[in-house]
Amino acid sequence: MQYGGMIRILGLFLMAFSLTMLPPLGVAAFYKDGAWMAFSWSFLLTLAAGFLLWFPVRGHAPPLKIREGFFIIVLFWSVLTFFGSLPFMLTFIPHLSFTDAAFETMSGLTTTGATVLTDIDYLPHAIKLYHQQLQFFGGMAILVLAVAILPMLKVGGLQLYRRETPGPAKDTQLTPRIMQTAKALWYIYVGLTLLCFLAYWACGMKLFDAVGEAFSTVSTGGFSMHNDNFAHYHGHLIGSVAMIFMILGSTNFSLHFLALREKSLKHYFYDAEFRTFLLFLFLSACLTILTLLIAQVYEEPRTGIYKAIFNAVSIGTSTGFLSASFQSWPLFISVLFMLAGIVGGCAASTSGGIKVIRALILYGQGKRELKRLIHPHAVLPLTLNSRVLSDSLTQSVWGYVAVFFSVFILLVLILMGEGLPFDGAVGAVVACLANLGVGMGGVSDNFVSLNDSTKWVLTFSMLGGRLEIFTLLLLFTPAFWKK
Repeated sequence: MQYGGMIRILGLFLMAFSLTMLPPLGVAAFYKDGAWMAFSWSFLLTLAAGFLLWFPVRGHAPPLKIREGFFIIVLFWSVLTFFGSLPFMLTFIPHLSFTDAAFETMSGLTTTGATVLTDIDYLPHAIKLYHQQLQFFGGMAILVLAVAILPMLKVGGLQLYRRETPGPAKDTQLTPRIMQTAKALWYIYVGLTLLCFLAYWACGMKLFDAVGEAFSTVSTGGFSMHNDNFAHYHGHLIGSVAMIFMILGSTNFSLHFLALREKSLKHYFYDAEFRTFLLFLFLSACLTILTLLIAQVYEEPRTGIYKAIFNAVSIGTSTGFLSASFQSWPLFISVLFMLAGIVGGCAASTSGGIKVIRALILYGQGKRELKRLIHPHAVLPLTLNSRVLSDSLTQSVWGYVAVFFSVFILLVLILMGEGLPFDGAVGAVVACLANLGVGMGGVSDNFVSLNDSTKWVLTFSMLGGRLEIFTLLLLFTPAFWKK
């Protein structure tokens, strides 16, 4: 293991991350909200730690191997969570414990959206911005993972799409070099965030709110600027804008790249994953509307229809914004939303879940096995977007899904052992492992009532879900540490 090279990279990451403390520091000085000292110390401590790691090994830059790449990614998220927790701990409001601060920071960086904060409206402006900003930078980091690291796992669906016919069958790049690809996707990500901010502002949202909510929307993070989440914004216009950008954030970013480069929307319509994703959202919304109308939850049908569509899109994109507490709705909707959150959005996007493309491959494999029972000697290739998928890719998808649900069951049992009821344990694990942020039962609104050990289990779950589980589990295998 090239420890010197990894320490050098980690030091650079930390020094870069320290710069994210400066915008909240400026906001604290502008609003005089009392948080400037906390962000000043957080900036200096993070910068100093990064410099002390980097300086002794600044000339040590050997090429890192795949194993070291996986290790530095896990180390990166873990160390950033520690230093990112500092502002939450050092401010008088909210002045969180280390456990709560780490939970909140990991939730932001992984764009999960689970929170232990209860009085968001009364937080200092600097903390509000930082809270939202964590998701914005987390979303950018997720795109780097999608193009540079996770394709090495060969777990299906994370490989970027070919120019001619999008599909997961090839490990190709949109531009000649990985960093050029990452840079191109960053520009798209920042551009979408800017457009979302302008749209919110044009629809009447306050400037400060528009910035924070845009950070959360495109990153599909789910943190909101207010206690009552998106129910704070009256009227349907702002919610409609949010739905558009939640869907764009959950779409494979390579499709955005191809659409911009070729000035054509054809790749969206040709892509089976995107079409299936929209179908999932449509069916989820229809079932929710139908259930609300039958149960007569709202006196005015128009209100029920809007809230059903908004929440279905929010959960289906693994964002977690809420225009109403669906826990007061029929139980069928809660279960439907949890299943939608497990599937999540598209590969190479900022959304969570197992991804639609894996669900598609499993569905195709299931159909093929049924046909084999009737025609045992037939040659039945599995195709997606007119491309034949290799058996190794299909097997890797099966392996990933098997591991995902094995970890899911284990975490549910651990949380039940911690004292959570079954629905609360299932909801908490879905919220964190699928990076959804919204659960059922006692964690439907926030996670503040959980004990510290449970919060650490869920913090680990958020990291595992964001790193596609295998990246994290690799570190616990003896073969990983052998020379």
